Amino acid sequence: MTANIPRAEHPFPQMERENWMNLNGTWDFEFDFGVSGLERGYEKRTDFKDKIIVPFCPESVLSGIGYTDFIPAVWYHRAFPVTEEQLRGRVLIHFGAVDYDCRVFVNGKEAGRHKGGYVSFVFDITGLVHAGENDLTVYAQDDTRSPMQPIGKQSDRYASYACSYTRTTGIWQTVWLEFVPVSYMKAVQYYPNVSEGTLTIKAQVEGEGVLTASASYEGRDCGSASAAGSCGNILLTLPLKELHLWEPGAGRLYDLTLTFGEDSVHSYFGMREVKLDGYRFLINGKSVFQRLVLDQGFYPDGIYTAPSDEALQNDIRLSMAAGFNGARLHQKVFEPRFLYHCDRMGYLTWGEMANWGFDISSYTSYEAFIPEWMQAIERDFNHPSIIGWCPFNETWDYEGRKQIDSLLALTYRLTKQYDTTRPCIDTSGNFHVVTDIYDVHDYEQDPAVFAASYEPFKNGTGPFADRLGNRQQYTEGLPMFVSEYGGIKWSMDASDEKAWGYGNGPKTEEEFLSRYKGLTEALLSNPKMFGFCYTQLTDVEQEQNGIYTYDRKEKVDVKFFRDVNTQKAAIED
Repeated sequence: MTANIPRAEHPFPQMERENWMNLNGTWDFEFDFGVSGLERGYEKRTDFKDKIIVPFCPESVLSGIGYTDFIPAVWYHRAFPVTEEQLRGRVLIHFGAVDYDCRVFVNGKEAGRHKGGYVSFVFDITGLVHAGENDLTVYAQDDTRSPMQPIGKQSDRYASYACSYTRTTGIWQTVWLEFVPVSYMKAVQYYPNVSEGTLTIKAQVEGEGVLTASASYEGRDCGSASAAGSCGNILLTLPLKELHLWEPGAGRLYDLTLTFGEDSVHSYFGMREVKLDGYRFLINGKSVFQRLVLDQGFYPDGIYTAPSDEALQNDIRLSMAAGFNGARLHQKVFEPRFLYHCDRMGYLTWGEMANWGFDISSYTSYEAFIPEWMQAIERDFNHPSIIGWCPFNETWDYEGRKQIDSLLALTYRLTKQYDTTRPCIDTSGNFHVVTDIYDVHDYEQDPAVFAASYEPFKNGTGPFADRLGNRQQYTEGLPMFVSEYGGIKWSMDASDEKAWGYGNGPKTEEEFLSRYKGLTEALLSNPKMFGFCYTQLTDVEQEQNGIYTYDRKEKVDVKFFRDVNTQKAAIED
């Protein structure tokens, strides 16, 4: 990959082939404010008016455009070369994410369509390409005001406000080509067994052949296994010569080479198991207190897209420097490259879908939500850093209509059907229907009042008197944590009247630090609380309640947060 390609690193480290081509960089671009380009034959055009830097959205500075008003539709074009040698097998085109309704054309013919702004997708374009230069055209339609479209924290108003931020339209993750043999691996799933020291692999393959898996740890051979199969799933179990556990703060990843006929993939895995034991959350059989921070995944210059691979890693480093051991990845499906660094650095994460914006009270709207959520689980299943799933966050009434409880329950059951290895929270904060874990969001700013709310929970009688009526009653015996708290407004610019945060902001730095300490220690000291999640890692635009500023600068000495957060919790081993 050449140095002038933005985000040139491989976007999917768990399925990395040598024969790939990064398509990021300068593309032709045009707005389609009338949503009429399809009628006017734009899929056959190669002369769009503007230029854009992919993979950055047109709202971002890094895209070279920076247009932040509503964008109903956009068009992209670029050419790419294919050789006779590459045409011997199959040609696949991958999109990390495109927001929202995307149609892809190759040499004027439609290659495929995908709906969903947060997950990856791939089309086989072998029959549409030829040796030499080929034209690639991408169309994306985006309606952040539609109740059929989950938007997460993207603003549904002209400007950002409160905890809603600048929108993202169109391509916002890497686009790349893969050249694979006729028989190849389409997807793999990993099932580690810590007690047996084995890894079971389920591979989805196209064609016929022998699947071989070879593992190593820090360059040392750790075993191999093979199994034959065709046109479907192949299962094999790989016994490991050495057992190294993936733990918080210690990513201990194994390298894994998979071959199927002429196809070869470099991958990795971690030996990690999670389970619930009463009120405790166990990782490899050990009670671990989750010191989480809310991570929105926004960047000043790239919006949804990190400006570099280093920026992804830096966010994890900043969090760990402040004494957090993980994050709730909030209202956004984060890119696989970020999850790779979480895996590598031993950083706990909760996978969440961006459910805000769509009608929680409509059966029809779930047609847009459930398929994308299942794709997210399938794509990110193998990441050891992901220790739980959370499809919904705060399912408030939609225009006065309540959520459809049966559909939340269905989403929970589909999640558990697909992944039996992790717990699932049906809807973080409210309103729970069926869940493995009871969590609450509590932005009480008085540490004494906050602590008193959770005193009853020590006796198993429920965490506090229900503030949300009969819709949010605690179920006796469920493990629990406070998955959003704090959100203390602390702006570096005291005169900034637009700064937004939760509750009354402290007047001095000393008051800010004292409040943080009191709120956090109330949770650490509760013997039945298995974790917390502080709001939030960084400021985001007008929301000024981060540990760091939006451009990742310290607000106060992070050693203070590290000293508070890393105190031994009452529930820990």
